[in-house]
Amino acid sequence: MKLLIIGDKKRFLHLEKFASELQKSNIEIKIIYDLEFIDRFFEFNLQKKMNKKKKFDDVLRIFKPDLVLLDRITKIGKKIIEKDIPYYILLRGNYWEEVSWAKNTIYRSKIEKMRVKENEKNFDHCMKNAKMILPISNYLKEITIEKYPDKKIKILAADGRDPNEWKNFGDSKLRHPNVGLLQGLNIWGKSREILTLKKVLREMPDVTFYFAGDGIYRDKILPDLQEFENFVWLRELENPEKVKEYLTEVDIFLFLTGLEGLGQSIIEAALMKKPIIASDTGGVRDLINDDVNGFLIDQGEHEKIVKLIKNFINNPDLSNDMGERAYNSVKQKFDWKNIAKEFVEIIQEDGFLKN
Repeated sequence: MKLLIIGDKKRFLHLEKFASELQKSNIEIKIIYDLEFIDRFFEFNLQKKMNKKKKFDDVLRIFKPDLVLLDRITKIGKKIIEKDIPYYILLRGNYWEEVSWAKNTIYRSKIEKMRVKENEKNFDHCMKNAKMILPISNYLKEITIEKYPDKKIKILAADGRDPNEWKNFGDSKLRHPNVGLLQGLNIWGKSREILTLKKVLREMPDVTFYFAGDGIYRDKILPDLQEFENFVWLRELENPEKVKEYLTEVDIFLFLTGLEGLGQSIIEAALMKKPIIASDTGGVRDLINDDVNGFLIDQGEHEKIVKLIKNFINNPDLSNDMGERAYNSVKQKFDWKNIAKEFVEIIQEDGFLKN
């Protein structure tokens, strides 16, 4: 069979590893970047629109996919529907809550509101017409069932990594003891929880907190944290090698969020055998079992964060044990080999591939 995967260029490296594993099951794969084939909102250049349409039509005509996997929903989903090609949607986040936050924060102008409304209609249209929806966590599955009770829905935790590649890497020369954070700053409902760190920084002047990440809310969050000498912003890490180098030197991994589909940086920290403290929200519970392979905290619970960090620093054996437990909990589940196997079973059950 032929599978066309359409997604975000930032995920290409991971999608290529997924595709490599699927090819072992005699599936022919093509991966394309969605924004190369769709026009912008209010695109007035007719020639550009026609060129992008032709380019996408050519991909479909030449490759002839039996199934399309949408790694995110854009206007390209509408084109797939028009061509009557069956498709699955890989749902990575709580779109509805993320859009709600965006409406109340960054999308204020009439044009922006029109664009959001158009995107919401397109999203709903694509979800309703999908042959199957594949949320990446139990949390997202429950929300999707509530929104689309008649759809075929199966979990596919497609945030894989190759465990053999996530080893100690280089030397980033961070100060110790330290706590590392690694996350984006693009959704206020997620990012605002990082401000909890202010009280933690004040109470722990001898521990250095490193933050790797960037996004549109940088100026609403980082200035408050940069007032503290024990806070260091490392900007956005450019590639997996930089992430590995960073996590190699991190003593304790902290993940603060108010909204989360799963938490890919938690997976990466676990593969690097780091003790983990994470916000108890969204799909994080699919990764962290409280007091078993890490610790969960409620929003704003800075006192517990301080207590847990001190406990890890003062008890190296506990820190090492939790790191090992975190590693053992993700190494199989989030190995691309096993994720690909799950996907093959899904498409076999759906009749796209013979057993």
